[in-house]
Amino acid sequence: MTDNELISKYLEGDETALKSLIERYLKPIYSFVYRLTGNGQDAEDISQEVFVKVWKNLNKFDESKSFKTWLFTIAKNTAYDSLRKKKEIVFSDLEDEDGEGGVEEEISDSEILPEMALIKSEDVAGLEAAIKKLPFNYRAVIFLKETEELTFDEIGRILNKPLNTVKSHYRRAILRLRKILI
Repeated sequence: MTDNELISKYLEGDETALKSLIERYLKPIYSFVYRLTGNGQDAEDISQEVFVKVWKNLNKFDESKSFKTWLFTIAKNTAYDSLRKKKEIVFSDLEDEDGEGGVEEEISDSEILPEMALIKSEDVAGLEAAIKKLPFNYRAVIFLKETEELTFDEIGRILNKPLNTVKSHYRRAILRLRKILI
């Protein structure tokens, strides 16, 4: 069943449809939040909070939109709020609020992509550690692009950022990962 079919069934009173939606997205949401927070307990708590919000607001969901995008937007906002409360977010002093003006844009690139370096090195733990060193927005873009295989446009809607900013964050994240990994 599609996400929208499950939502319709749930709104008609079928509680198992919501359970199916949660089972479908629990692992991806937990993984996304874990990548953003770097903490398993926080990821569990935030993931639970995300699905409570979904349960409370599912009747407000616009079925002409993507449920996955809506869900990841809730997850991003919930994780961001949690991190902001803990004041653990690191922002670059070199960028404005749209992520523009960073030094990395000026660097020429002739090195192997981090993805290829990781395939060659098979150092998954090293990748996890490197990703944790990235700023929140960069971690979000990397996860959504590489793990969830979303388009830059979908990522922009989730993160509430313009398309070019999302592309820029992805590029900067790749450059930073390259510096860390190579």
